[in-house]
Amino acid sequence: MPTLAFPLTTERLSLRPFVEGDLDAMHAIYGREDVNRYLDWPPQSRDDVAALLGRIRPMTGIDQERAALRLAVLVAGALVGDVSLWCEGHERHQAEIGFVFHPDVHRRGYATEAMREMLRLGFAVFGFHRISGRCDARNAASAGLMERLGMRREAHFREDAFIKGVWTDLLVYAVLVSEWRPAS
Repeated sequence: MPTLAFPLTTERLSLRPFVEGDLDAMHAIYGREDVNRYLDWPPQSRDDVAALLGRIRPMTGIDQERAALRLAVLVAGALVGDVSLWCEGHERHQAEIGFVFHPDVHRRGYATEAMREMLRLGFAVFGFHRISGRCDARNAASAGLMERLGMRREAHFREDAFIKGVWTDLLVYAVLVSEWRPAS
């Protein structure tokens, strides 16, 4: 199985595994109400984020022993986001993506750039056949990002989850390796 050499770099970004020193930057993201609005948990305390970092720091690749890649996204050395790719079972050759970015960097193309790299890793490095993503249907920004990545909407599940006292719809997007077009 492939071993990744970190940091991974794109035109403007650096992607690397999380480190203990990321606590303040991650809390600045996950501690916000607006970031967690469409997620199924409330704003996270500093202790919650420390526990999260403990769980995600080992997620540095996908092979027979590891099922997830979760990376910090940095712009000019500052952590601005969190991107992930996780295997839905090695025998199925499918994965799912996830992403969370600090609102201060929204609408700058960083999430699109980072997620293009995650799709490249999923298809070209890890050999997945299909990669999907899900979002709350009210989250137009996440749906728009998946569409910009060339993913197509495959499903709209009505009132699929009860989150924060409200029944919410769920959108599912996906792209096949045969449809994927790497960024030039």
